Parts: sequence; C-alpha cells; structure tokens
Amino acid sequence: MRKTPTALIHSIWMSLATALLLVGCANQKEPAMKLVADAESALAAVKDDAAKYAPADLQSVEASVASLKDQVAKGDYKAVLAGAPAVMSAIDSLKAAVAARKSEAEAAVAAAATEWNSLSGDVPKMIEAIQSRVDILGKSKKLPKNVSQEAFDSAKSGLESMKSLWTEASGAFTSGDAVNAVDKARGVKAKGEEVLKLLGMSS
Repeated sequence: MRKTPTALIHSIWMSLATALLLVGCANQKEPAMKLVADAESALAAVKDDAAKYAPADLQSVEASVASLKDQVAKGDYKAVLAGAPAVMSAIDSLKAAVAARKSEAEAAVAAAATEWNSLSGDVPKMIEAIQSRVDILGKSKKLPKNVSQEAFDSAKSGLESMKSLWTEASGAFTSGDAVNAVDKARGVKAKGEEVLKLLGMSS
C-alpha cells in the first residue's frame, strides 16, 4: 500500500526526529559520563577524611553520585547534565565541612597535648599524696577527729578508682588519643579533690 504524500512527509519527519534524538543522545553521553567520572574522582579524594569527620554528609553525597551513575546506566544523559552541577556543589561543600572539622579536631588535639603535660605532672603527685595519707591513717590506732571511718573508707575506694582511671588515661595518651586522655585525667583530678576533702587534706 502506497503512502499518501502527507503520510510520507510525516514518516520522513519522524525518521529525521528519531535520528536527531539519537545524535543528541550520543552527543550528551560523553559529557555525561565525564561528569560522573569527575564526581567520583572528587568524592574519592575526600572520602576517607569525610568518613571520619562528616559521615552523615558523606552518605548523602554518595547517594547523589550513585543516582548520577544510575541515570547514565539508563541512558538518561540529559538528567545527568542537569543534576551534575548540584552534585559537584555538594561535594565542594563536603570538602569545606571536612576541612573545617579536621582543623577543629587538630586544634583540640594540640590543646589536649598541652593540658596533658600539666596533668601528667600534677595528677600522679596527687595520687601519691593521697596514698601516703591513706597508708598513715591506716596504720593509726585512731582516725583524726575530722575524718570519720565512713569518710576514710570512701577515700580508700576513691583512691583505687583514681588509680584505675589514671591507668586508662595514660593508655589513651600513649595510643595517640590525647583528647580522651585529658578527659579521663580531668576526672581523676576531680575525684582527687573529693578524696582530699574526705581525708581532711587541703588541695
């Protein structure tokens, strides 16, 4: 059956439109794939630090990049070209957030290391002084008027707690966790202040 001139023209235009669409897709494929590759490369460069300093943000960006890859796999290059700028912007924001938090963490570690130098000198001396006082009172036949038996027993228990926590603090610092070490050391010092009062000693 021969096509009418109108039908023939319509068929030609449809074929031409299809050809142009295919050419358009082909032209979009390469830049779309490059954008996805660039996004993956940019994300890979910050991924390790982001996992440590901004895990929630990293998860969101990874999902966005995965979505771009899925669109490429489906041949939806137009969507990739449209969405890639926002994804790259999100990666840039992630980099900025990681850099800021990493800087804050490094500053905290430096401050903790400085504070540890002071605590590592003061706290062992405090423990030693308390231990000496406990030993002396333990050998005495009678406790001083300002120290009850209950207070003395609490002081001995507190001293053991201090020793244990100080061991943990020292271990944390040795392993490179200065911030945690200082936090524990502060706890030892605070406990020491309580024990000194129980024993009638001035801090």
